[in-house]
Amino acid sequence: MKTYAYCLLCILFALTSCSKHPGEAQEKTDEYPSIFPDYTFVTIPINIAPLNFRVEEADVVEAVFCNNKSVPLLTVTGKQTIKIPQKEWKKILQEYVGQLLSVTVSVWNKKHPQGISYHPFTISISADKMDAWLVYRLIEPGFVGWSRMGFYQRELSSFKEKRIRTNHRNLDQQCMNCHTTYQNSPDTYVYHVRGVDGGTVISKNGKEEIVHLEQMGKKQQGVYPAWHPQGRYIAFSSNATRQSFLHAGRKVLEVYDLESDLIIYDTEQKCVLTDDRFNGPESLETFPSFSPDGKYLYLCSSKPTKDVEDFFNIKYAMLRVPFNEQDGTLGSVIDTLYNPRLRGGSVSHPRISPDGNFLLYTEAFNGTFPIWHSEADLRIMDLKNGRELDTAILNSSESESFHSWSSEGRWIVFTSRRMDGRHTRLYIAHFGSDGKIGKPFMLPQKDPEENWLRMQSYNCPEFVTGEIAYSHE
Repeated sequence: MKTYAYCLLCILFALTSCSKHPGEAQEKTDEYPSIFPDYTFVTIPINIAPLNFRVEEADVVEAVFCNNKSVPLLTVTGKQTIKIPQKEWKKILQEYVGQLLSVTVSVWNKKHPQGISYHPFTISISADKMDAWLVYRLIEPGFVGWSRMGFYQRELSSFKEKRIRTNHRNLDQQCMNCHTTYQNSPDTYVYHVRGVDGGTVISKNGKEEIVHLEQMGKKQQGVYPAWHPQGRYIAFSSNATRQSFLHAGRKVLEVYDLESDLIIYDTEQKCVLTDDRFNGPESLETFPSFSPDGKYLYLCSSKPTKDVEDFFNIKYAMLRVPFNEQDGTLGSVIDTLYNPRLRGGSVSHPRISPDGNFLLYTEAFNGTFPIWHSEADLRIMDLKNGRELDTAILNSSESESFHSWSSEGRWIVFTSRRMDGRHTRLYIAHFGSDGKIGKPFMLPQKDPEENWLRMQSYNCPEFVTGEIAYSHE
């Protein structure tokens, strides 16, 4: 009797469970599904979190993941949202590295009550290594909302996000400027805090010190930093930044520098070094960056205008200057890699690939703050021959701005406002050894709606090889 009752219970449970599943979709289409985020035909690393996505028009959605022999590996069903189990996802990525996954999405709704199955799309699992963590700043996307911001880190293989430091908890709502790590290290980094009791915070091997650069020279503070690969020197631009609101046109705001100069801090001698060619009112210097071998310093430079609000005439060139790592001085030869008079635009954020072969930068029509320029795009220059790569796959009709390389140089992370034209979100793209660029994918979230619900914007993303253990919280 007990056996009969147990079997009946099992049958009823099975029937109840099956009734929740829509069964096989009766209609097929050659169209690809419309999913958010768009993870169709992307290249991903083996240590990325599950690519959870949403189908807005669905009452029920199903995703079947198959290998390149069309053998089903995993089936996930949900109401509008596909949430992939992390354990199974990790196992699939590790087992099928270097291969293609095929994903078939089926949808049931009022329009398709019997279900419609969309054409399968593929996901390429790359064998190229990606660093384990990202560090970034979260900041309000508005014009004056800087009183609540902070540095955060995200483990890329999961959805774990940790707070490193926030200004509303620790710094009396003072502005925290852009940060940068030393060669993607979680133990060595630098950032600047504005205002009273502020200063340049330098962490080396987990030990922090606050340096007051303005007391060592011409009262100049460090804003945009760059570590020399030796670790001894940090180049900064010292910027007096302003913003103006525009009364006509699509753009509502322009951010610009009244003054900006280049300074170099020697962490061993505890002194600031300057060069008169790059430190004075005759020119504006910003966004320094060292070559991976430490022999060159890259920077953006422009001639100031007589009228500081003549924004459209402020266009930045890309310069390269030899650097002497023995004494921190700059060489006499100045190479112009990007000339606005010839190219027509203005450059920002130079970042050189770890192998020293490619220069990644942002190009806008004018100015030095591309996040407010919808026309701003990412460009990549082949430094071996000066040619530009085709970066169309990275760009959109909205602003692409801050960016950085992974420590192995096979992945690029960047910010884009393509989602809604207002909030910057993080996108990751594969960069092949042959210079071929993969379709970028949005940083995965446990719930895709988080991309809309999070009202802060991502800023200054950088790959780090491990978790930043030291926290001020």
